[in-house]
Amino acid sequence: MYSERLLEHFQNPRNVGDLAAPAVTVEARNPACGDILRLAARFEGGVAVEVRYKVRGCTAAIAAGSALTEWIEGRSRAEIAAFAPGVVDEAVGGLPPASRHAAALCAEAVRLLLAERG
Repeated sequence: MYSERLLEHFQNPRNVGDLAAPAVTVEARNPACGDILRLAARFEGGVAVEVRYKVRGCTAAIAAGSALTEWIEGRSRAEIAAFAPGVVDEAVGGLPPASRHAAALCAEAVRLLLAERG
C-alpha cells in the first residue's frame, strides 16, 4: 500500500521537534481526519536555514511532514511559495488516493508559514 520511501520517512522521520523564537511556527489542521501538523522554520536573509515539524496523524501525515521539512530547508521564501502538494507526493514515492490529504495538510502549513513574518 505504501511506497518504500514513504515508509522510510515514517519509520525514520527527519527534523522532528520545535524551534525557539525567532523561528516562525504555524499549525495546520485537517478537520476531516483530525491530523495536525506543526511546522517551524528559522529564516536568515529570506532563506529557511532550519526547519522542524511535529505531527499528530496517520502514517502518511508523518512521512509527508518529514519530506516537507527536507524540501523546505535551504530554500528561499520565493522558492517555498512555489510549493505544491505534488512535491510531497513525489518525495515519498507516491501517496495512495486515501492518503493525499497529507499533502494537502503540508500545503496548508506552507501557506500559513509564508503568511507569517519571521
